[in-house]
Amino acid sequence: MGLFSFLSKKDNRQFVSAEAFEEKSTIQLNMLPVLMEKLRELNVDEDRELMLEFFFYTNAYQKAQAFAQELSNLSYQVKYGIAEGAKKLFLITGWTTKVKMSDAVVAGWINQMCNLGYKFDCEFDGWGTIPDQ
Repeated sequence: MGLFSFLSKKDNRQFVSAEAFEEKSTIQLNMLPVLMEKLRELNVDEDRELMLEFFFYTNAYQKAQAFAQELSNLSYQVKYGIAEGAKKLFLITGWTTKVKMSDAVVAGWINQMCNLGYKFDCEFDGWGTIPDQ
């Protein structure tokens, strides 16, 4: 057995249930007005374009790898690996290309990320940005 043989073990258990997907999607969209208000306070208007940092979790290396490739296909900067402090979880994180900071555009992006994550059995755990890019 090799040093990284644990990575080849497949975990076919579903990670994100339909109920969890719906709940998490709703939470993410409900948080949007608060986050956008904070950005407006930092002089980020709706015409500004910023890269967004994203976070996803899943329960299998292969799922993380496949999803990271899908996000890379969108020209996102992506990395993935074992989540720190959680040996049975895998983190997929990175940065988008620039996104217009209007409420509607960001809401559309959140929907896209929730749906795409669910398709790959990865949970969208949130996003952030840095106004001074």
